[in-house]
Amino acid sequence: MKQIFFVLSVLLASLVQTEAAQNNTSPQPAAPPREYPERLRWWAEGRFGIFIHWGPVSLKGTEISWSRANTNPKCPNKGSIPADVYDNLYKEFNPVKFDASDWVRISKTAGAKYMVLTAKHCDGFLLWHSKASDYNISASPFKRDICAELTAAARKQGIRIGWYFSPMDWRDPDFRTDRNQIFLSKMQSELRELLTNYGKIDLLWFDWDGGEPLYNQAETYSIVKSLQPEIVINNRLDLGPGNTDRQILSANADYYTPEQHIGSYDDQRPWESCMTLSRKSQWAYGGPDDGVKPFETCLKMLIGCAGGDGNLLLNVGPTPTGEFPPEQVERLMQLGAWLAQYGESIYGTRGGPFKPGYYGASTRKGQKVYLFITDTSLDSLSLPPLQAKVLDAHVLKGGPVEVRQRPDGLEIVLKERDKQPIATVVQLNLDRPALELGAIDVPAQTPVSANARTTASNVYQNLQEFGPEKATDGHDDTRWATDAGLKSAWLEVDLGKPTTIKRAKISEAFPNRVQRFALKHRVGDVWETILTGTTIGESWSRSFSPVTAQYVRLEILESTDGPTIWEFQLFQ
Repeated sequence: MKQIFFVLSVLLASLVQTEAAQNNTSPQPAAPPREYPERLRWWAEGRFGIFIHWGPVSLKGTEISWSRANTNPKCPNKGSIPADVYDNLYKEFNPVKFDASDWVRISKTAGAKYMVLTAKHCDGFLLWHSKASDYNISASPFKRDICAELTAAARKQGIRIGWYFSPMDWRDPDFRTDRNQIFLSKMQSELRELLTNYGKIDLLWFDWDGGEPLYNQAETYSIVKSLQPEIVINNRLDLGPGNTDRQILSANADYYTPEQHIGSYDDQRPWESCMTLSRKSQWAYGGPDDGVKPFETCLKMLIGCAGGDGNLLLNVGPTPTGEFPPEQVERLMQLGAWLAQYGESIYGTRGGPFKPGYYGASTRKGQKVYLFITDTSLDSLSLPPLQAKVLDAHVLKGGPVEVRQRPDGLEIVLKERDKQPIATVVQLNLDRPALELGAIDVPAQTPVSANARTTASNVYQNLQEFGPEKATDGHDDTRWATDAGLKSAWLEVDLGKPTTIKRAKISEAFPNRVQRFALKHRVGDVWETILTGTTIGESWSRSFSPVTAQYVRLEILESTDGPTIWEFQLFQ
């Protein structure tokens, strides 16, 4: 009987392999992470850099370059500031409080390993003393060479330095015209200055605007490589109409650059997400009323990038006087404090083996796997099987954690004392190198509230695009919104039949508008309270004693303005 079973098993395996081959699929596990070239190792192991968008436009508190009115139909900017006003802001630009050493100190204390300055943005203004263009910092009242001072300070404090350089120049009348060669000659002269006059430059960050990339890329890359042979270069010099920032179109480009979005898991091609600290997601200084993203958001950016096997380039927009805005500095110091404690789980790691998912993310190095459990409502975490033995586990900088490893999966059991704010970091010690393992998909947890019938007490201007069903559609980019000025509201979910629930997750579109809320379920004609809370923030989740209910309400009892919710989810 055993022999018959064995023969049938072999035949079945053969059929599965044949069918997989015919369908161009493979039952084999994913390949291990692709090794980085030696030249990229410092960048990849650093995982975290500071982006700096700055220039005379900071005087206006509007977006750099894009707020300039268009003077060239071949360029996409259609800003509200007249060109003759924008182009003369440099005459008032006098950032007397600029201190390159302070910028570097803050960046280094934040835990960043490299800095990238907008030496030239799309408006054409240069933050260095240039002979190629007289539209530069030496013509301002400030006069000092920003690039020279920043490179000197970076080297002194041991942090890598890079330039953002826009090959476009929306102010230049020759750009993308029949005189483009004149523009190109000037652009390449600017690039030569930037890569010649300041010693070793570690990184070059080109940008693109969706227009034709008329930069004689082969020659431009050749100039860059001849002047800085070890420089790391992003992907944007080659991008044009129909391309995306996730493409690498040249062997001269080292990595791709998702913008304002955490990249998807990719351990075969290097990548870096560029993100903003600004509350309104502005790159340049947004004025005193701008504000800053919550610490939870910023930390999850960092974890999401590292867990996806990418880098985070987090942007600061300095003030017109040359200082990092204090609220952005505060956020950077919080990141630095977290990294000082948990940095081993970020620096020098690769993403995986468990891909980012509902639970959070993971990283690995040596024979260690670091799990970042960002869903604070979870008392245990079930993961797919791991092709390695877990020898032991503990909360990073904490005590042991119970792990149950079976052929069908891995279970991490968390006690309340184990849980950390925002992200509980659990270290698994394996019996083999973690980099030998292929990446593993973590199945999503489907909420019982998914696409349930949903109603609400109010909808913003009765617009369908902000209807209550948007809060249960499973999409993070749609939301239920209420009228401006509203101080209370409710959202009700009909689960279709009595269903046992024991966990809820809520994500608020404008964090901390909600100041007090309750979760309730209907018993007959009476609404009974399951739990109460204060602020929701970007993400809120809780477990509670199991409740069987068909109708569940999120009652917002107090809000500073009309509440608006990305997702309201209930789980069994």
